[in-house]
Amino acid sequence: MKLLPLKIVVIGGGASGFFGAIACATVNPHAQITLLEASRQPLAKVRISGGGRCNVTHACFEADRLVQNYPRGGKALRGAFTRFQAQDTVAWFAAHGVKLKTEADGRMFPITDNSATIVDCLMNTAKASGVEVHIGTPVVAVKRKSETPGFEIFLKSGEKYECDRLLLATGSSLVGYKIAQELGHQIEPPVPSLFTFNILDPKLRALAGVSVNPVKLRLLVNGKSPLEQTGPLLMTHWGLSGPSVLKLSAWGARVLHESRYQAKLLINWLPHLQQEQVRQKILDVKNEWAKRPIILHRGVDLPHRLWQYIITRVDITTEDRWAGLANKTLNSLVQELTQGEYLIAGKGVFKEEFVTCGGVKLKEVNFKTMESKLVPGLYFAGEVLDIDGVTGGFNFQSAWTTAHLAGQAMGTSD
Repeated sequence: MKLLPLKIVVIGGGASGFFGAIACATVNPHAQITLLEASRQPLAKVRISGGGRCNVTHACFEADRLVQNYPRGGKALRGAFTRFQAQDTVAWFAAHGVKLKTEADGRMFPITDNSATIVDCLMNTAKASGVEVHIGTPVVAVKRKSETPGFEIFLKSGEKYECDRLLLATGSSLVGYKIAQELGHQIEPPVPSLFTFNILDPKLRALAGVSVNPVKLRLLVNGKSPLEQTGPLLMTHWGLSGPSVLKLSAWGARVLHESRYQAKLLINWLPHLQQEQVRQKILDVKNEWAKRPIILHRGVDLPHRLWQYIITRVDITTEDRWAGLANKTLNSLVQELTQGEYLIAGKGVFKEEFVTCGGVKLKEVNFKTMESKLVPGLYFAGEVLDIDGVTGGFNFQSAWTTAHLAGQAMGTSD
């Protein structure tokens, strides 16, 4: 008796959907694999990632180090990364004709600096692997078959698909969460991650374009233990951005959401110096340039415009000279340089790369296969899971990893 080919449906035409479908087709060339994408443009997030260059992954090739970049999901991913991690991603794309390069900060891009290279690679490989891709095909519901294993997938058009195994790779879409929930899964409520801080200070906003590297940030929210990040900071027309802010927003995503994005931020502009060392530097410049204006002789390594701004925060005027600096004002200046207080009054977005934390609860998924522990034949990959990484290619890496494991497991016959 001839066995019927395995029928697989992938819902979601993003990075994890395509990668999972390809992995499945690779391990089981006879499987009938159908990918359903709601929009008219698959791989939309891949196209806009990294300013249109596509930050494919990060040059971090040890699982233990890699997991430290995930505010949510790191523990679950530890084992998964021993089976498929950033090095495997680099090798996979190289084997499919796409060479990646590493930038100074560890981010990895195609050598073409064009996200279309990654899009074309995934689209062409899926086609060559026999994956049927249907765009503009929104799914409205999924039901488990009552008498046999498998699923019925209902489209907005009224059509219906049937499959033996299903990969939910819907990203952070409400439809994906609804499907998972209706099939019996719990959802951690999605909230924004990776965002910038709005600071309602016109003088700070006037510094837009000024950057400092590094600074040390401490986030204080509702009396909870402070979160810290050290790294580059960028002043913007709405407040503060840069890698240190984006990482802090990721780790503080839930507490900031609970506080309605009202919080206190402490900035140490000179994290490489102890507070007493900063004080000594200020005293040295006071003694050496006693008759000179404070605004022109700063004594610390900061951009001039930022120094002008900081001294105004402690009521030093443009005419004030070092000789006349009272001890109380000097103390305030040292405090401002090492623990300046700023009020966060809302969040901005990080370009078009909107990331959420939240999704399918990880304890309900087997991370060896990405199969649901509750629903046999149901698999998950990518942002539909309660996993999110900091900026730098980590969100794509969790998508490639979970999709690869899901695709391989789905395609393996019982």
